[in-house]
Amino acid sequence: MYEVCPRLWYLLMKILVLNCGSSSLKFKVFSDRDLYWLAGGMVERIGQPDSRLRLTWAGGENEWPGAAPDHRIALQRVFHLLTQHDIVADPTQLGVVGHRVVHGGDRFRTPLLIDAASLEELRQLTPLAPLHHPANLRGIELATALCQGVPQVAVFDTAFHHTLPPRAWRYALPAWTWHEYQVRRYGFHGTSVQYVSRRAAKWLDRPIEELNLIVLHLGNGASVTAVQGGRSIDTSMGMTPLEGVVMGTRCGDIDASVPFYLMRQTGLDVTAVERMLFFESGLHGLCGSGDMRTVRAHAAAGDADAQLALDVAGYRLKKYIGAYSAALGRVDAVIFTAGIGENDADMRQRACNGLELFGIHLDSARNGAEGTDERCVSRDDSPVQIWVIPTDEELEIARIALDFITTA
Repeated sequence: MYEVCPRLWYLLMKILVLNCGSSSLKFKVFSDRDLYWLAGGMVERIGQPDSRLRLTWAGGENEWPGAAPDHRIALQRVFHLLTQHDIVADPTQLGVVGHRVVHGGDRFRTPLLIDAASLEELRQLTPLAPLHHPANLRGIELATALCQGVPQVAVFDTAFHHTLPPRAWRYALPAWTWHEYQVRRYGFHGTSVQYVSRRAAKWLDRPIEELNLIVLHLGNGASVTAVQGGRSIDTSMGMTPLEGVVMGTRCGDIDASVPFYLMRQTGLDVTAVERMLFFESGLHGLCGSGDMRTVRAHAAAGDADAQLALDVAGYRLKKYIGAYSAALGRVDAVIFTAGIGENDADMRQRACNGLELFGIHLDSARNGAEGTDERCVSRDDSPVQIWVIPTDEELEIARIALDFITTA
């Protein structure tokens, strides 16, 4: 359809965005050239008896409990509800399906139109993101089968960071590790950073090409990115999403020799140590919970470990803001986004405390005020503005997929 009448296709299309995880499936549907939101939701706990599907649309919000034994049935249920509520007439009539893919390696720096050959190339990148990649690819395979003839476009979290200069992406390792195995800093959360950077330019009323920003994407996974003129010049995550600041269950920056020491001292094998660093560390490792809300509750009750976890996490964020202020030379705004960044006033306070020498002055009253909108939380006289901007990765994926398919 796209090849025959691209203009008509563009006018009539609806865009589906899929974010497929190991036990979840997030989705949003957009329509029209203005990317108007039509519906969205999530299937949780796929493969578990208590799986559930949640759908929000213009007509309301509902939740359906029941078995979703695998991703195929989960996606079939999503399409059934989308057609039942007249959101999508038929899956094969979609204009494009945009997929979040965590890792594009060094090869994929732009969106990718999926076919059999490109899907096989993506499979070869699985060692770079073994926790995310199989689920991402499963979503592509299922959508291709259920939406026959509809263009499937992969949008990579790593793509935004391919503007990093060599001094930022190259590790100080033997050259063969890069040339033969592509060991380098890739960075993640790029789609989110790209979205909030454009929104920041709107609120600052300046072309993004003129702005220097520090973006903190703070959720269960967290990263900090230095954005110069709309381009990433440094970011805290590395070859995998393990490096950088303290996260829910991931350790962030540690001495590279720690895993070897633990293997020698404890007898743990590589798999066990890798699992520890990804799933048993971070906030969870420091105080027993990776959920920031639980950590806060324990800290408020006087739990010293939880209080230390908050101190460590906030301090690491402050260090990165200071480092990226130096890297950028001039900072116009610091942006907080994602679940913790948008909703946790105390963590924003911890991240900004003591950075007045960089021109970063948080307004305590503004920062502590309730709100879910895009808002400035710095003092009026602060040389560097501080903003809270809710992210919308699905909307950005829809925009990227639309731009890609209409200009292909």
